[in-house]
Amino acid sequence: MAQMIFVNLPVKGLEASKAFWGKLGYSFNPQFTDESAACLVFSDTVFAMLLTEARFKDFTKKDIADAATSTEVILALSADSREKVDELVDAALAAGGAPSNDPQDYGYMYGRSFQDPDHHLWEVIWMDVEAMQEATAEGE
Repeated sequence: MAQMIFVNLPVKGLEASKAFWGKLGYSFNPQFTDESAACLVFSDTVFAMLLTEARFKDFTKKDIADAATSTEVILALSADSREKVDELVDAALAAGGAPSNDPQDYGYMYGRSFQDPDHHLWEVIWMDVEAMQEATAEGE
């Protein structure tokens, strides 16, 4: 069985977060979704558990970082093409997300980023692995 990853993120408004990600075309696993949590499905092996802050506190003794003023993690999603990077980030911005950093374009790699409604940072990246390997080999 392939290894799976469940990223746990605190959210201020679970329904607002679900609506945001739903507008981007993502779904939720109902088996792991209730009034305090929603299991956001990115693929068969990658999930984000969106947890109300009260539920998130059940898993940690630490304070919850205020993502509006500090950064603890930057989450990156791959895309199949440069166009898909633009489509997803443009959809995130249209759905209520906020801009993050400037686009990055290295020719063989292209990425853009956004903040979700809870200010978590997301990067969407496309990479041409062959072109990256060639560029790396030429630079050695």
